[in-house]
Amino acid sequence: MASKILKERYVIQKQLSQNAGRRTLLARDLQNQELVAIKLLIFGEDVCWDDLKLFEREAQTLQLLSHPAIPRYLDYFDVDVPTGKGFALVQNYIPAKSLEEWLKSGRTFSEAEVKQLAKALLEILDYLHGQQPPVIHRDIKPSNILLANRSGNSVGDVYLVDFGSVQTLAARKGGTITVVGTYGYMPPEQFGGRNVPASDIYSLGATLIYLVTGRHPAELSQGNLQIQFESTVNLNPDLIAWLKWMTQPSLNRRLAFAKEALEALENPRQPTDISMVRQKPFGSRIELKKDGENLEVVIPPKKLSFRNFYWILVGTLFCLGMFLFPFIWIKPVLQGAFFLIIPFLVFLPICWIIGLVIACFVLWERLVSFFRWTRIKIDDRQISVTHLWPWYQYQVAPIKKEFMRIGSMYIRDSMLGYVFDEKYYEILIISHATPPEIEWLTNEISARSNGKITVAFA
Repeated sequence: MASKILKERYVIQKQLSQNAGRRTLLARDLQNQELVAIKLLIFGEDVCWDDLKLFEREAQTLQLLSHPAIPRYLDYFDVDVPTGKGFALVQNYIPAKSLEEWLKSGRTFSEAEVKQLAKALLEILDYLHGQQPPVIHRDIKPSNILLANRSGNSVGDVYLVDFGSVQTLAARKGGTITVVGTYGYMPPEQFGGRNVPASDIYSLGATLIYLVTGRHPAELSQGNLQIQFESTVNLNPDLIAWLKWMTQPSLNRRLAFAKEALEALENPRQPTDISMVRQKPFGSRIELKKDGENLEVVIPPKKLSFRNFYWILVGTLFCLGMFLFPFIWIKPVLQGAFFLIIPFLVFLPICWIIGLVIACFVLWERLVSFFRWTRIKIDDRQISVTHLWPWYQYQVAPIKKEFMRIGSMYIRDSMLGYVFDEKYYEILIISHATPPEIEWLTNEISARSNGKITVAFA
C-alpha cells in the first residue's frame, strides 16, 4: 500500500502494524507535510460489529481529548481499498518506541525512572478519569506506552496510545457488554465487563511490575489472585507495598483514583502496607475467628452510653404517656363534658393507636441494639447470619441465591458477568460498627473470599 494516497491528501509511507482486520499506517499529510498515523478498520471476516463500535468510540473520544501525552485527533473518513471498505482514523504521529520495545532491546530502568514513569502515567489517567463522563482506557500495557527523548536521569517523554478499547462510564449504562483488555494486565472485575477508574490503576500497576521484573504478570505466580513479584525484585519496601496496593484484586482494597495513587507514591503512608490495613482497631469488641477457609465474625451489642440511656428514658416516658393518655380524658367525659365526647370517640382513639405503635416500634428498635449479638459465618458454600438475644436466637437462612432479602441482610450480584465461573457479591449488613471496624472487617472478609465478597454496614 506504499505510495497510495488516501482522501487525496495522505500519502502512505509504510505499514507500522497489523492485527485482526486493523492496520496502522505511517503517512504524510500533503497539506502541511507532517507525518501522521492512520488506523484502518477494513470490513472482512476478521471484523465484527463490536470492532466497529470500539473503532467509532475511539474516534469520538479522541475528538474530546486534548493532552500532550495523548494522540491528537486529526481526521476520520471512509476508505475503499482493494481488500474492502472500511474507516480510517488519522492521528498525529509520535516518533517513539513502546515500553515493550525498549525492554526487549535490553533497556533497563532504575527505581527513580520507574517512579517518574508512574507519575507521568498517573497524571494522564487523572486527566482521563476527570472527564465528564470519566474515560476508562481499559488496555494499559507496555506496548501502549511510548517513551521518547531520554536524557540523563530523565525517563523521557511518556505517551499513552491506542484508545481502541476505551470506554466512558456513560457508554457502559445499558446495552451489551464488550470484554476487552489483555490477559495479565486486566483486573478481575474487567473479566466480568465491569470497568471503573480503579481498573486502569490495576493495569498500570501490572505494567510497572513487568517493568521491574522483566516478566509479564501472567508469567508470575499468584496468591489469592494477587500478583506475587516481591521475591524477584530488589526495591524499596515502600514501592513494593505501593505496587501491591495498585494491583489488589479486590476493588475495595485497591487505590481507587489516579490522584490518590499519585499522593501515595509521593508520600508513602501506612495504608500502603496491606497487613497494617487489616489490623484490628484498638479497643474493638468485635471478634473474628478463622478456621482454615471458614470465617466467623461476632458483633457484640452496643455499649449503653449516658446519651443513649437518656433517649431510651425519654422514649419510655413518651410511650407510657401515650398509653395513659386516654385515661386522662375519661374523667372529664364522665363529669359531663359532652363537647369532648365526639373527638374522643372518633378522632383521638385513631391518633392514639397510631402514635403508640410508632413510639413503641422506635423504642424497640433502639433497645434491640443494646441486647442483640450478631454472628456471621462465611465459608466456601454459603453465608449465614444469626441474631442472638438473651431470650431467644434467630438464625437467618443461609444465603445462596443471586438476590435475596432475609432479616437484616441483603446480598445481590454486583457484577454484570462471571469471573472464573464465580460471582462477585456485595453484602449490606444492618448492624453497628465504627468506620475503622468497617474497614477492617471489609478487608478481612474480602481477603478471605479472594475478593469475591465486599461488605458494607448500615
